Amino acid sequence: MRSKLCDAACAGLAILLVAAPAWGRAPWPDDFVGRLEALALVETLSAQMLATRSATATLEKWCADHHMAADPKIVARVAPGDPTPPSAEQRERLGVGPQEKVTYRRVALACGDHVLLEADNWYVPSRLTPEMNRALETTDAPFGKVIAPLRPFRRVFSTERRWSPLPQGWEGKTRAALMKELPKGKALDTPHALFELEVIVHSGDGRPIAEVRETYTDELLNFDAAAVRE
Repeated sequence: MRSKLCDAACAGLAILLVAAPAWGRAPWPDDFVGRLEALALVETLSAQMLATRSATATLEKWCADHHMAADPKIVARVAPGDPTPPSAEQRERLGVGPQEKVTYRRVALACGDHVLLEADNWYVPSRLTPEMNRALETTDAPFGKVIAPLRPFRRVFSTERRWSPLPQGWEGKTRAALMKELPKGKALDTPHALFELEVIVHSGDGRPIAEVRETYTDELLNFDAAAVRE
């Protein structure tokens, strides 16, 4: 049985799939309809990310569909800092022993000025080509694009919702009561993290090549909210 949360999200999808204009951004209003629209968008993207073979390709399409940048191309901004070694559980999921090299890469996937996703990536260099390893070490190319020749696919093994636009207990209240709690005219305040996925990336032959922790940010909603009503 579908939850009321899902029903609400699905009901709003028809409103939300209209493309946003290229420039200028109106904030999401902090009322029931604005929150329902934000919920539908988050649910839509979450479902897409659960089903996709490539997070990079899906985010690039999202950016293009919502006119978030003049050039809707995803780039990986590599974060400096000390590497985080993989845990024993991660090594087990990757199918590697304690001596096998596992490389850590932390990136922010950005489209124009918008950081859409922050990713912690533990990958097995021996399962990539020398050219792929060199690209990951020396360029800002996203992992998904670099390994595309391996025909990769994803298996999501953990999901976590970090934010819900609708207030707790909304399903037990009337719309009129909710509208009083969420007055019109106030901009919706979204947290930085919307949801998280933990993913094993496999090559086309089924071998695990990486484990990725993905944090999807509120910048995914940073386009003209007024456009969905035009």
